[in-house]
Amino acid sequence: MTIWSTTHRAMAMAWRSLIRQPTRASLGVLGVAAVGALLLDMLLLSQGLIVSMRDLLARTGYDVRVTATEDLPRNGPRLHDVQTTLATIAGLPAVRSALALRFVDGAVDLAAGMTVDVSLEGVTGQAPHPWTVLRGRDIHDSGEIVVNDSIATASGIAPGAELLLRADCGAGAESLPPSRLRVVGVAEFPFELANENTIGTTLDTATAACGSDGPEQANVILVTSADDPDAAVKAIRAARPDLGAATNEQVLGRVEQTGFTYFRQISSVLTTITLSFALLLIAVLLTVSVNQRLGEIAALRALGFSRSRVVADVLCESALIVGSGGLLSLPIGAVLAAFLDRILKRMPGIPSELHFFVFQPSALELHLALLAATALVAALYPMHIVARLPIASTLRDQIAE
Repeated sequence: MTIWSTTHRAMAMAWRSLIRQPTRASLGVLGVAAVGALLLDMLLLSQGLIVSMRDLLARTGYDVRVTATEDLPRNGPRLHDVQTTLATIAGLPAVRSALALRFVDGAVDLAAGMTVDVSLEGVTGQAPHPWTVLRGRDIHDSGEIVVNDSIATASGIAPGAELLLRADCGAGAESLPPSRLRVVGVAEFPFELANENTIGTTLDTATAACGSDGPEQANVILVTSADDPDAAVKAIRAARPDLGAATNEQVLGRVEQTGFTYFRQISSVLTTITLSFALLLIAVLLTVSVNQRLGEIAALRALGFSRSRVVADVLCESALIVGSGGLLSLPIGAVLAAFLDRILKRMPGIPSELHFFVFQPSALELHLALLAATALVAALYPMHIVARLPIASTLRDQIAE
């Protein structure tokens, strides 16, 4: 008898055992489905933000970031002498293009006397702008701006309208006169926060909003390497050792070490808890099932069924419960992940395009491997009971009952 034939027969007998006790079988499948869904979500959470951020950084087209120090752009000191620095970096053979970017906070006056806070992004350089125009056109000259959908919806403005901006250029800055800016388009900004009001313009316009007599400054220079991001970083550091340059992967490594370890730890703890619960649930159900069928199993052994055959029946029963529950856990996990993602994205400081739960083939493979291991380990004790079952005494006890 081939291995396939033996496995097929064992699986058929395990299936018949399950359908004879539908309540117990349903409890096991639903329990594994719930645990499997949570397990899948925890595996997605462990690396979801990093994967999502890596994808978002790749979509911007820039693979190197240059700042005045190793700090993140909004937190560290600004770059000075921007045009000279930008020209030096853009002229390196390892660099394809470079763009300087400055962040300015402010407020704009909307209709009916309403004022909303905004984040202004001023850019300069011969490189594509870090936003995508949805309606209208992109900026060409000073005084022109593009706004995101949040501002366009709140104010009801369209390309051709004007906005009055009052910039707030940092602690200690004097009260600045408002700047009248012309809207030329509506754009999508990749790193804007949920419900954030974002404006894109030229660096000249941002500098003028902060006082025309002030020097041009930038928070970060975004670089597209000619071929290898690591080579571009080395070239930039050699040309300007006073600046901090890092590839996207290096930036992600810093963020992962400092900001996202909490989610990985939570994922590890909850994964351990869910697997322990699944293991206990399946082991108890299988043990109860075996104890209820000791007479039947002893009779089968007396009729010539081998020890390995009845042990395989128990293992197949565990595989059927975990396999059915595991398949059911995938759609449940997907729905639960979408629900939890919406909740977690309400946290402050999370860009609207970032996601906590991101599907990865490696996470699915690990999910299936963990469930398979759970099915095997949970079946060990019931398999031990069946393997050591005394046939004669068990039959006598059954007859006496």
